[in-house]
Amino acid sequence: MIDWQRVTTLRDEIGAEDFEEVVPLFLEEVEAVTDELRANPDISRLEDHMHFLKGSAISLGFATFSAMCGDGEIQAAAGGGVQVDIAAILKCYEQSKQVFLTGLSDALTT
Repeated sequence: MIDWQRVTTLRDEIGAEDFEEVVPLFLEEVEAVTDELRANPDISRLEDHMHFLKGSAISLGFATFSAMCGDGEIQAAAGGGVQVDIAAILKCYEQSKQVFLTGLSDALTT
């Protein structure tokens, strides 16, 4: 679900102090889009939303969520936006976020 190696690599690349700033920013930006998808899933913007979420997620190690968003992006680009399981994608994000926040300190100390 979480690519902890990617998380560690990112922290090492940008430094621990900047990493502590990146995590809340990432969550804020992603949650702005996921909140919009929950409240008003605009199928005409779904491909763009999935693309943004996919890229954001993979940069912080949310591997499963990123893959689901990538699949949703492809499906939306092919005209199948109404078939994208937005609820499952949002559920995956919430689960991923929980695993990430719970395991973050352990992953960065090993």
